[in-house]
Amino acid sequence: MSFQEISPSDFFYRNRDLAGFSNPSRALYSALRELVENSLDACDSYGILPDIYVKITQADNSANDIREYELSVQDNGIGMPDDKIPMALGKVFYGTKFGLKQARGTFGMGATMSVLYAQITTNKPVSIDSSQDGVNYSHYELFIDIERNKPIIINHSITEASGWRGTRVRMNLVGDYMRSAAKVKEYIKRVAIVTPYANILFVDPAGEVYMYRRTTTVIPPAPVEVKPHPKGVDLEMVRRMVRVWKKGNMINFLTKNFHRVGKKTALSFLQYAGIDPNTDPRSLTHEDLVKLESALRNYDKFLPPDASCLSPIGRELLMEGIRKELNPEFNEALTRTPLSYEGYPFIVEVAVSYENRDGGMRLFRYANRIPLLYDEGNDVAYRVLNEEIDWKRYHLTPDDPITVITHICSTKVPYKTMGKEYVADRPEVEREIRNALRIVLRFLSIFINRRSRMEVVKKKQNMYRKYLPLIAKFSSDLAEKGMPDVNRLISMGEEEVEVQERVDGQQA
Repeated sequence: MSFQEISPSDFFYRNRDLAGFSNPSRALYSALRELVENSLDACDSYGILPDIYVKITQADNSANDIREYELSVQDNGIGMPDDKIPMALGKVFYGTKFGLKQARGTFGMGATMSVLYAQITTNKPVSIDSSQDGVNYSHYELFIDIERNKPIIINHSITEASGWRGTRVRMNLVGDYMRSAAKVKEYIKRVAIVTPYANILFVDPAGEVYMYRRTTTVIPPAPVEVKPHPKGVDLEMVRRMVRVWKKGNMINFLTKNFHRVGKKTALSFLQYAGIDPNTDPRSLTHEDLVKLESALRNYDKFLPPDASCLSPIGRELLMEGIRKELNPEFNEALTRTPLSYEGYPFIVEVAVSYENRDGGMRLFRYANRIPLLYDEGNDVAYRVLNEEIDWKRYHLTPDDPITVITHICSTKVPYKTMGKEYVADRPEVEREIRNALRIVLRFLSIFINRRSRMEVVKKKQNMYRKYLPLIAKFSSDLAEKGMPDVNRLISMGEEEVEVQERVDGQQA
């Protein structure tokens, strides 16, 4: 029997399916997605209106569908410090995504995993350019030492930036654009829906240009990093807090380490837990820590988590994005009040649009503003939509041209897999999606009813316009009298339409 240790990068090299790099088609999509999300975070977090440039270029003349491509993603974000670039792109589980606040990434490994996949399929280094000040930019070419999980720098230089600030990443990887094209284009479009404040330019291997222009300069407020909530910790986290604790009693320990715990709440909790407030946390035994952790989870008088660590899209921005990309006849959106599960705050947003298009109902899923395109049937939103909503109640059918959008933002989205493609059916999240859907669907139902009534009234008006002149002429010929004025009756029909529109508008 032989025992051995492997590094995190070696683990994902052997199990890259876990991170969404299961085949050339999925890998090209996943690499593009990870780089775009990093670029958007680099802009959103600092209030910068994003300008994102994405290009996929065929890098060989192979006649096969599976071939080498160059993927390039450039942004105008905050950039990266020169000394952090190699680790950020060349070390798995190294990055800025481990604080307790909402971010598109979760594990801090997406871009690095893309570099790793590119390296093992083409054996070419990744190229990174980044500038924070617009004066100079750093250029790196590097590989990943997979066995040791650290970067291997091939080339490093500093060059004049001439005013450019941001980050540009270029990598060569084996992919299958023919099979991933639909997903890639749909992903870019869905990103544009939830970021109407961004300019996104995408150039595909055939040279086709897809431009999504910003229609607003409003950016959602950036999330603020917070301390953990008492109900969101486990025994290991409590033990780590105690291990690094410097000085103070249990009251200081609770107020300094936990979110929304003041002195009064700390005293009340310690009385509940049966712990002396003057105890030094470093003196707690293993049994004491188990008792403390259990009390933290079961005490029901802690304040709920503050939502300042979250950044929802917001009703107005979501509706703006829908109008920009879907051009609907009707759309409505709703942002629910913040709630929490297991001590982690979350907010659910839902929107619905009714469009003039062929095809039936479709579901667009998002989590922390990330479009989720795969494994739709396993997602909590899909289950709510298809099993818990009575569509007849809203005068709708699955064949109607409706788009339903669900967005979950949280410091810990309950993904079921590391590929971040579908959300688990947590009861709290499921309930919020269901309640939000029912509200926006009621607005849609009012629109559908109003439109049906208007169609009846307009049909009647068209009938007046068509047949009244004929009836008047026939009657005047029979009576041998002059032609009566039928315009007054026609205008009465038009007034009826106007009155009905005003009534429906007031009801809406």
